[in-house]
Amino acid sequence: MWLLERHRALLQGIFLTFILHIPAWPLQSLAFDWTPSAEEIAKYRKSWNPFSEGPLLLQSVDIHPQGQLSVRPFLFSQISEKSYGNRLTTPVDAKNGPTHLYSVAPLVTVTYGITDHVEFGAATSWNTFWAQDSEGFNKGRGGPMTTDSGLGDLSLVIKYRPIVQDPDSTRPSITLYNQIILPTSRWAGTERPPGGFAPLGRLPATRFGELGITEGLTFRKNEKPYRLSGGVYYTYAAPGSDGGQTTYVGDIINTRVAFEHFLDDKKGLAYNIELATYHSLTWRADGHALNRGARSGSTVIGIEPAIQWRFSDAWVGAFGVLYTVAGQNSPDAFYPNFAIQWYWNQGKQVIMR
Repeated sequence: MWLLERHRALLQGIFLTFILHIPAWPLQSLAFDWTPSAEEIAKYRKSWNPFSEGPLLLQSVDIHPQGQLSVRPFLFSQISEKSYGNRLTTPVDAKNGPTHLYSVAPLVTVTYGITDHVEFGAATSWNTFWAQDSEGFNKGRGGPMTTDSGLGDLSLVIKYRPIVQDPDSTRPSITLYNQIILPTSRWAGTERPPGGFAPLGRLPATRFGELGITEGLTFRKNEKPYRLSGGVYYTYAAPGSDGGQTTYVGDIINTRVAFEHFLDDKKGLAYNIELATYHSLTWRADGHALNRGARSGSTVIGIEPAIQWRFSDAWVGAFGVLYTVAGQNSPDAFYPNFAIQWYWNQGKQVIMR
């Protein structure tokens, strides 16, 4: 966290510049030819890129071709019985936390290629959790159980890919990720889970029930039989309200790196190793001082091994378990998760994103 603190002003400036200029980039890029040409896209489409689910935790970097659609049900669960203290440590040092938390959060994402450069997506979820007082539980007294189930938050995503990878060079695909999070869970009266966060890994992690904006930059490169992807995301939560007082919580940085090794191209069979990190910052892009949440910041670092496969010409799937390997002011948890994805391309053969 010291590095983030040291460059706080720089990061705030980059974020605000990003917010102000992203909406105009696609139009500006047309004037400067800052989009992949039809020849570059055709060359990429003919290169090695097996049809498969891809990474579970990283939103696909390359986008749908125009007119192609996918629907992705994603079952994400969390089991947490320990927590980390005020310094970054490994699970060896995790202690029994204030609560034992168990949750299930089904998520459905729909994405559609508006053009060969722009993709629209929407993701909605349901959240169910069970939380038990750990002090009483650890002493054999059971302890009160808190549970709730209800609608999660709605995310709307626009992705714009200014650079498509070149199979004959080291140039990767680069995609800009723009997301708005609508607090539909709060509007529906869903109780906020302990800790107040949407689980690490489902999407770039956000604060549950908060209006937020996420900006990201992602990359991907294929090199038979491997695929390497990654991304960094910055999330700003709008000021909230509690008991008539305006509340301010820290901004969030998420990072993702995913490595895929294909064992059978035709079956879409591959194993993945994914690294996911989450950092709750001690500042906000709008400059307001924090008065809610972990004001000293928090960090989660997780690794997920996963396996993916292809069911048919339209269906793919993957299963993995995300393990926390280090944390600060956060739960020590593991997250079993499973996704399937259905593709539709107007009756034509599906093109891998």
